[in-house]
Amino acid sequence: MTYTIKFGTDGWRGVIAEDYTFDNVRRAAQGVATYFARNHQARERGMVIGYDHRFASENFAAAAAQVLAANAIPVLLTEIGTPTPVISYAAIANKTAGAINITASHNPGTDNGFKVRNEFGGAVPPDVLKEIEALIPATSDVQRAPLRDALAAGSIKKFDASAAYLEHLPDMIDVAPLKNADLRIVHDPMWGVGSGWLKRILDGDKTTVTEIHSGRNPIFPDMQRPEPIPPNTARLQETIPAARAHAGFLTDGDADRVGFVAENGRFINQLEVYALLAYYLLEIRGWRGPIVKTISTTSMLNKLGKIYNVPVYETGVGFKFIAPKMLETNAMIGGEESGGFAVRGHMPERDGILMSLFLLDLMVKLDKTPTQLLDHLFSIVGAHYYDRIDTPFPPERNAAVRAHIAAQKPTDIAGIPVVNINTLDGFRYEMNDGGWLLIRFSGTEPLIRVYTETTHGDKVQEILQAGLKLAGLK
Repeated sequence: MTYTIKFGTDGWRGVIAEDYTFDNVRRAAQGVATYFARNHQARERGMVIGYDHRFASENFAAAAAQVLAANAIPVLLTEIGTPTPVISYAAIANKTAGAINITASHNPGTDNGFKVRNEFGGAVPPDVLKEIEALIPATSDVQRAPLRDALAAGSIKKFDASAAYLEHLPDMIDVAPLKNADLRIVHDPMWGVGSGWLKRILDGDKTTVTEIHSGRNPIFPDMQRPEPIPPNTARLQETIPAARAHAGFLTDGDADRVGFVAENGRFINQLEVYALLAYYLLEIRGWRGPIVKTISTTSMLNKLGKIYNVPVYETGVGFKFIAPKMLETNAMIGGEESGGFAVRGHMPERDGILMSLFLLDLMVKLDKTPTQLLDHLFSIVGAHYYDRIDTPFPPERNAAVRAHIAAQKPTDIAGIPVVNINTLDGFRYEMNDGGWLLIRFSGTEPLIRVYTETTHGDKVQEILQAGLKLAGLK
């Protein structure tokens, strides 16, 4: 029986050698080739293919390139493992029809993945992913060209994707004040393709960047997975105060997400980071325009939207929803709870490298430590508290559990009245303090996620436990 390839929240992901095989990668590439040749002049414009530091990623990328070349689509193949935002920007800079990126982002080392990007460097919308899925053939119908022949003929060309990204970077931020700020920064690229990038951009003057978990190691030792949230942040949280550093940044396996650690080792969570970034653009940079957020991220953005008189749009989880909404509304910023954020003038794609620089610029412009930045933010929007529990969950139980949750209509959670139940993506119980509880099924892994944000710091765990009970998990 032929394995069915399905695109989740951000691409197709699978276990290497089980369902993520060379044959299946070629099948996915054939679906992409057929769609982009029909709809986006890919045979004239070509496509970019890049990859991360995971096991055999360069080989899976080469397999995808063979398929595109056999379909008469010229390929620009990255020379080395490259950050997702750099690959995505290469599609814009080279005016290609789009890009394929071989990465499983933050998944465990057992996995790899396959992302599709459009000509704007952003995730393709859900309706297009459905079309691509429908075009994925059986293995016997895949076209492929010998790699050596395609390279010799020039239908596949290897290139350095970093040049265009670095040339564009000054359009987004002036790094000279950051390099001269005399700061000690620690960067944890989590063994991923972000290795060396902040050091390359910031080193050379007074500011210094030290790396941990640098280089390529596909088993991702010293962490559960290359995801920039606790407990994977423990080493960086210990390192910052010990090194007397001013701040620390994490980028995930493909460097499209950012994590932020304060000078005292406190992890500043993803919702707090999104609010800080929005404040930075609105107050420090003077930008104006819509904010796009997923259902799982912070209500602090709604408060900032009211203060600065900018609209806030909400989408389902995943950049396949955020990117189209950003393009539709010419949004100033778009982001999600996972720590991925994109900004106008750059591309509708997450960029952990640029967001690290923005956070550092906020520190420099306000002359505040990360802890002081958070205190300053809370003085404007009030204190907010967040946490999340991920529980392994077999996908075949989804329908039954959804029905179980849908049948329940709680009037309060942890004693806080429920004023609305939002089913845009999962089940979000909105409470009268502006907080919320969300139960949803992961689009990339066999997990059920329970999240909360509340203004009651003493209620966080009680709310999460109520969510697990609603889902029938306790």
